[in-house]
Amino acid sequence: MDVNYWSLRYQKEQTGWDIGEASRPLVQLFKEFEDKEAKILIPGCGNAYEAEYLFNEGYQNVYLLDMAKEPLNDFIKRNPNFPSNQILFGDFFKHIGSYDIIVEQTFFCAINPNLRTLYVDKCHELLNHKGRILGVLFNRDFEGGPPFGGSINQYVPLFKQKFSNVKFEYSKYSIEPRSGSEVVFSCEK
Repeated sequence: MDVNYWSLRYQKEQTGWDIGEASRPLVQLFKEFEDKEAKILIPGCGNAYEAEYLFNEGYQNVYLLDMAKEPLNDFIKRNPNFPSNQILFGDFFKHIGSYDIIVEQTFFCAINPNLRTLYVDKCHELLNHKGRILGVLFNRDFEGGPPFGGSINQYVPLFKQKFSNVKFEYSKYSIEPRSGSEVVFSCEK
């Protein structure tokens, strides 16, 4: 699952994770944000509807990161006024930066479960003091993968290794096909 794998998925329009809009559970989480100056990273952003939503709501420090150029190019076409220096092409695990918030939306389930500890470590590294990671995870299993599933019982101890104020709850705002299988979470560095 390297850049070629993901690029081919976009080229063949094999993007079942893409719902064509910002994730409704995330939109609800975003309503809790007060600091429109917060520096926000969305790793594995895909078509980045969440970034589009935040930018249109006045958040000017939103950074996108993906290893496939296809979704980033689509995002640029849809959002020509978005700052080009905030659209990053690359590998999350090699990324260098510092952020106030990391938004998780279908990236965690796209990486091999063997990398999940590294994911948590990398989020911790990239976040400023009191920074937060928040997002949506699947609370179900999938055959094969990606996506790779999991459960709240697996996620809580994983995130508690590096973060405090670890909160998970079932989403009340999921779209119908995901209803009952998504959990929203937040953690603080």
